Amino acid sequence: MKKWVLIPCLFAIFIGCKKVEDISSASDSQQTVQRTEIDQFIFKQLREKAVFEWSMAPTAMVWSAVEQTDHILSIGYRLDGSQNIDHRLHEINIQDADWVRVKENLLREILQLEQAKNPSLTMKDIIPWEETVLPVINVIVRNRNTFDWLIRHPQVRYAEPMSYEPADLSITKAPVPNPQQAVSSSSGCGSNNAEPGLVNNVHYTTITPAAKQSWNHAYHNISKAWTKSTGRGVKLFIIDTGAESDQENLGSAFNQGASTGRTIEKIVTLPRETFLGIPVGSTETPDDGCGHGTSMAGAAAAPRGTDGNACGVAYNSNLVTCRAAVDVYLDESREIKGASDAFTNAANRSDVRIISMSMGKMMSSSQLRDAIRYAYGKSKLIFCAAGTSFSWTSGWYGVIFPAWMPEVSAVTGVRDNNFNTTCGSCHSGSETDFTIVMERAADNENPLSLAMGGDAPSTVGGSSVATATAAGIAALVWSKFPTWTRDQVLNKLITTSARYPVRSSSLGWGNLNADAATN
Repeated sequence: MKKWVLIPCLFAIFIGCKKVEDISSASDSQQTVQRTEIDQFIFKQLREKAVFEWSMAPTAMVWSAVEQTDHILSIGYRLDGSQNIDHRLHEINIQDADWVRVKENLLREILQLEQAKNPSLTMKDIIPWEETVLPVINVIVRNRNTFDWLIRHPQVRYAEPMSYEPADLSITKAPVPNPQQAVSSSSGCGSNNAEPGLVNNVHYTTITPAAKQSWNHAYHNISKAWTKSTGRGVKLFIIDTGAESDQENLGSAFNQGASTGRTIEKIVTLPRETFLGIPVGSTETPDDGCGHGTSMAGAAAAPRGTDGNACGVAYNSNLVTCRAAVDVYLDESREIKGASDAFTNAANRSDVRIISMSMGKMMSSSQLRDAIRYAYGKSKLIFCAAGTSFSWTSGWYGVIFPAWMPEVSAVTGVRDNNFNTTCGSCHSGSETDFTIVMERAADNENPLSLAMGGDAPSTVGGSSVATATAAGIAALVWSKFPTWTRDQVLNKLITTSARYPVRSSSLGWGNLNADAATN
């Protein structure tokens, strides 16, 4: 969250959602814009403005991006005469008659326009997923006339491709993107195995009853904070790739040792990969096929147990793990839908106070932004990862989406020998709010967490673990002060951080101090 009420701050760079009817129509050409040209345009905007939104692109380019992906459009709608609804999304009930009428009219016209190209189409054929919370429609569109009609419609807020991402570009070496090098769809996955060679009193400390406390906790005074709060009574909601069923510390052994009387839920909002012919509401399983979600859940809330495994920051908090994506890079339409549904799910739960998401993307998504604003309107405290580099984003790309949004707190990682230096792959920028120490200079080791199974810890790096750790510290604070509002908790985190009252231009308020924040 970048907008503070109680103290002065440096506001984040933020470009609002431009009305879709104002999208530049620099080219009315029906000719397809090639992927290389689209990608060049996207990278130019990212370099110059630090963000990319489809409202920045000419109409022909936006449609060409739709044509070169899965053809799924994300369409935000509104009532006649309503202006900016971005910050009152949580007040809207799309089941009200007026909202239902707008949606049905739009869908009816979309179907008719699509049938002009394929008369056999039915409504079921063009709607991959239903939306029950946000004023948003996801539709498969193959007719350019449909798109042109939508972007000129007064009740349409935006119409944009859900899954287009620029090609994997070695930006410092190649003048143009290579369309054959797509961004990896397995980013952040496959490395959550037990870490051999961890040394007691170097990489961890053995604590009662028989748990391992990660080396980086000392830099945030977490042990001292535990004398006052362990997270009891606060529920964390982790939006990620799920929780591995083979890791009993996120299952049958979630309560053990000093961790007692708490609950864990595993849910899934990620739709199935094949949507046509699949009943509405069908989803993947909540099991973690990637490993990233398991490690995030462990860093935030793994039990302080008797089995010798890693202990989470808020080891007595309640936990919800949500499988919202396949991996940490949100480059599929269904991942945008999964992450959006995760935020609205968490927002509508009165027992959830804190949402943590260590995933993101280079380009913004208006649908996901709607969902985050909805959750913010429901008073949730939201943490998002500032970003961890691919080789081709390192050194030039700042805070990723959605961490740059004003409604979330962006977190990144720093090294233990210099709090002014981010980890080797961690992003930073003016939108960063907090930092967590998560890389040892001596051996480049990262914090401990839960592996995919067994009692031997894994290690995990990047801004991802920094974000999950920050969410755990917030749970300690809210547990200590259960009657506080989100803004009071956030203000406490800020005013007790290492750099307060002077905010860094790239590292925000600096390292969180769990001990001071729970006083």
